[in-house]
Amino acid sequence: MDAAERPARAHWLSRLWRLSTSRFGLIVVALVVITALVSLLWTPFDPQRVEIANRWLSPSWPHLLGTDGSGRDILSLIMAGARTTVIVAIGASAIAAVIGVLLAALGALTVRWLRESVAVLVDILIAFPVLIIAMMISAVWGGSLWVVIWSVGIGFGVNIARVTRPELRRVQQSDFVVAGRAYGLTPSQNLLRHLLPNVAPVFIVQLSWGMAVAVLAEAGLSYLGFGAPVTEPSWGLLLAELQAYLTVYPLAVLAPGLAITFTVLGLNLLGDGIREVTDPTLRATSGPARSSRTHMPEVVA
Repeated sequence: MDAAERPARAHWLSRLWRLSTSRFGLIVVALVVITALVSLLWTPFDPQRVEIANRWLSPSWPHLLGTDGSGRDILSLIMAGARTTVIVAIGASAIAAVIGVLLAALGALTVRWLRESVAVLVDILIAFPVLIIAMMISAVWGGSLWVVIWSVGIGFGVNIARVTRPELRRVQQSDFVVAGRAYGLTPSQNLLRHLLPNVAPVFIVQLSWGMAVAVLAEAGLSYLGFGAPVTEPSWGLLLAELQAYLTVYPLAVLAPGLAITFTVLGLNLLGDGIREVTDPTLRATSGPARSSRTHMPEVVA
């Protein structure tokens, strides 16, 4: 890393930490990631260990969050489910990034007939909610985590393309991009050196919101039976198994529900914080004007 870049990056992170919303998001995301890493090496009990004699225990030692109807430790299931959540969020965001950049570049930097064709394709694909796409894929290949990852990646990649494409078109008219073309840079070199760095704030925020959608979609699909198999720990699957006993054992349902809620909220708030510290128009604006330009992600699942 260049010596001049380190202070700038540290300043960017310090501004992100000073925002209360993004600080909350950073803490939540860090806790989920750390929990997922710890669960690879240790959980209080085997998440899939069935102990009929310990069914529906209330939160107490050593079962800090109690047990479910099979006697499995809920805390261990939550920790193992965090691993599934992190895998889905990272995998789906990686696929969404590739698809989003590819479609946005094709829709902004190519010849007119191809740009218009890509724009029509994006408009068609964006009409299909992520959950519907996942259910259709599951009907053919069966429910699995890979179905969730690819479904969310494709679905939110289209959303990223729709938002990033006009930004690329705007930046493409800038003087430094025109100068790069005159200097002899190829379209791909201009894309990597000038265009993508200048749309990075929008892209990163969309990606963070895509992770939140991935977490929510995985939980929803697993709840409906289209996501993780029963042998794979999942917050949505655990919630589906426990919700039938909500009126009898309400505390058991509380843990996976809160895990999903706080993770999605943390990712959304982190995305808002990243947008605020990376977008100079937001940093220069305050009060009602800034509030009017910040927004929460639309519901795509």
